[in-house]
Amino acid sequence: MLEQYVQMRDDVAAQLPHAILLFQVGDFYETFGEDAERTARLLSLALTHKSSKDFSTPMAGIPLRALDQNVEKLLAAGVCVAVADQTEEAGSGLVERKVTQLLTPGTVTEERHLSADENYLAAVATGDGYALALLDVSTGEFRTAAFHTRLALYDELSRHRAREVLLAPELSGNPALLSDFQARFPVMLSPANFGEDASRQELAAHLGEVPGTLSTAALVRACGAVLGYAKLTQQGHLEMVRRIVRFEPGAHMRLSDTAARALELFQAQSPQGVTLMDVLAQTRTAGGKRRLRAWLRAPLLDELSIRARLDSVELLTRAPDLRGAVRSLLYRAHDLERLAARVATRRATPREIAALARTLELLPEAAGLLPAQDGLLGGIRARLGSLPDVVTRIRAAMVDDPPIRIGDGGLIRDGFHAELDDLRAGAMGHREWLAQLEVTERARTGIGSLKVGYNNVFGYYLEVTGAHLSKVPADYRQIATLKDRARFTRPDLREHEREIARLELAAGRLEVDVFTELRDSLAAHAEPLAEAAGALSELDVLTTLAEIAAEKGWTRPHTTDGPATLRQARHPVVEQATGGKFVPNDAELSPHRFTLLLTGPNMAGKSTYLRTVALCALLHQIGSFVPADGAHLPVYDAIHTRIGASDDLAGGRSTFMVEMTELAAILHSATHRSLVILDEVGRGTSTLDGLAIAQAALEHLHAARAHTLFATHYFELTRLETDHPGLINLHVAAEEDETKNGGTGGLTFYHQVIPGAARQSYGVEVARLAGLPAPVTNRAAKLLTALNTSGDDRKLMQELATLDLSRLTPMQALEVLHRWQREVTRE
Repeated sequence: MLEQYVQMRDDVAAQLPHAILLFQVGDFYETFGEDAERTARLLSLALTHKSSKDFSTPMAGIPLRALDQNVEKLLAAGVCVAVADQTEEAGSGLVERKVTQLLTPGTVTEERHLSADENYLAAVATGDGYALALLDVSTGEFRTAAFHTRLALYDELSRHRAREVLLAPELSGNPALLSDFQARFPVMLSPANFGEDASRQELAAHLGEVPGTLSTAALVRACGAVLGYAKLTQQGHLEMVRRIVRFEPGAHMRLSDTAARALELFQAQSPQGVTLMDVLAQTRTAGGKRRLRAWLRAPLLDELSIRARLDSVELLTRAPDLRGAVRSLLYRAHDLERLAARVATRRATPREIAALARTLELLPEAAGLLPAQDGLLGGIRARLGSLPDVVTRIRAAMVDDPPIRIGDGGLIRDGFHAELDDLRAGAMGHREWLAQLEVTERARTGIGSLKVGYNNVFGYYLEVTGAHLSKVPADYRQIATLKDRARFTRPDLREHEREIARLELAAGRLEVDVFTELRDSLAAHAEPLAEAAGALSELDVLTTLAEIAAEKGWTRPHTTDGPATLRQARHPVVEQATGGKFVPNDAELSPHRFTLLLTGPNMAGKSTYLRTVALCALLHQIGSFVPADGAHLPVYDAIHTRIGASDDLAGGRSTFMVEMTELAAILHSATHRSLVILDEVGRGTSTLDGLAIAQAALEHLHAARAHTLFATHYFELTRLETDHPGLINLHVAAEEDETKNGGTGGLTFYHQVIPGAARQSYGVEVARLAGLPAPVTNRAAKLLTALNTSGDDRKLMQELATLDLSRLTPMQALEVLHRWQREVTRE
């Protein structure tokens, strides 16, 4: 047995070098040698030893019933798992075993190992730039793209959050690149065949040809590697993968991972925080939730596509009965995308096949609810074309409530398979004979208490109590004696028992064959199943967006080439978190006011205002209504953000360095069609350095005419409004009240954005609100006064030094003196 294990282990290692082989031995899955030590450590198992006079080896095992939970632990630890099952009943010789499953984090298809989100396997290759291939084996989605820069590649890979990544040798073999990659993506990195010839052969064998969209060797290598690896783990079954979609990053809004994090699309910045996805995730199906995430990751750039989605959402918003009926129907649907993929990999369980049939039966009803018209909903209606042949075949073959496992029996419906019916009828005839035996033997022997029983030790038997043993016929053979009774058998009883066992075993095996044939025949429908699944998911998202719009009072944004205007806009996440107690604000960005410089105290709502504008722009471009009373929005090619402070300790980068790196990326790529959100740029260094960088960055973006919202505490920047047409000062209203807190003063936030620059930052007042001791804040107030005075003196000296007295007229000199006197008096 150990030789069998070692040979199987070596075969697995040749394909998946770091996999653990779980080797069935009776009711346990065992591991031996170094694998046992590793398994015991990862799963916190007791390590034992298998010993004889010739050898001793470490051994660790798990019960069969605990396989799933332990596989999940190993996958979470980034370990591949190979499962070797016994394929025959144990006898006197060596039991035959076979590797039935190869499980890796990025290629699992079993629902119990998957989250509701996408489960991507990624492959990265280089050549003329970088190539990325993304495959979700659980749904069959296969996408690829090329990138000119590593940063763009990283952004795309971050958004998709692959669970396992295949790296080409030129990347995995470069220590610096590998280290950088591992620091950014702490996921399992696996080896694969990236050879160009092998990749071309793999693609041609599976798809019939190498798609023409794979125009570079890097794209061919990445796609071939990910396809070959997936085919290995699925043991050749990848029928759900029918095509590769080449997507262009430039075809969608550029939304970096930094921007997604700053806007809290999928990940909250605080442990108890809420994300935009949480607000929108009222979908009825798992496929709909995944489609919604995909839309948020890649907002549209095509104006017609945006309007098509908005038209559908508006129609569904105005038709509550239709919307309610569709959402009620979707609630009954199973995850059609993953069911289709399970069928295609020939791993669907009986209950999954039954769930597939129940979901397919909903498609005609869903299509019938939708209007027969042009547009997005009309297209979805057409794509929901039912698959009646599939449903009819499943219903004819399988019982309505099948067992969990194939071999449990009672799976195939009577009347579907003649040979199976004959075997069942034969077994039933013998069972009826046994049922009648008790009646006939009581009559023949005169023993009224005689019983026919069964157990796993003796099989069927005749049981007689002690008081009637003298009446037992001569043809009874005693097989057991109990305290007050005895058990007997007869040759004909044994014969009927053997026939029942033979017929039921044959029926069970035939039932497995019939089900397997049914499941294999369904794999041929993988493509129409995937098409219907996509339509169902899309319908789910549209009805969800309409439900949210109706429930929360959101409005349809109008796509425009003119100014961007928001009337009484709200932050969707903050509004939900505060129970609707949110102060709305207007926003306008146009050719005459494309740079908004926002000042005001901390906690007044500057960052919330910035995010509100950005989220409304993003929602518009996924085809959603927006949280505002009115909205006209252009199509932005990107949303760039620099919000919040964070260091990269592992990478050895300070908060300021991270900020400058992100700012550099924005300044290099922002265009006049971009929306740029910057909050407190330059605060990680000295005041003068920070001010200089902030002003230079602001002037650069202003020159590029990017739509920019720039929040700052550098009040010196507000003077730029005079010399930079299109730059507008705004501030968040707040008021200091000296009568509060026993005369020590207090601050009231109005959260209202109004024209003009703020008079001061109120930093000391915010510190008081935060609870700093009174002696500290009082001292700070005095120091602030002194610093402001000295600062004003420095400004006056600088201006005096630069004055050209020979060119001043007496009147101009008097005006300068008057202005200085007025400023000093005010201070």
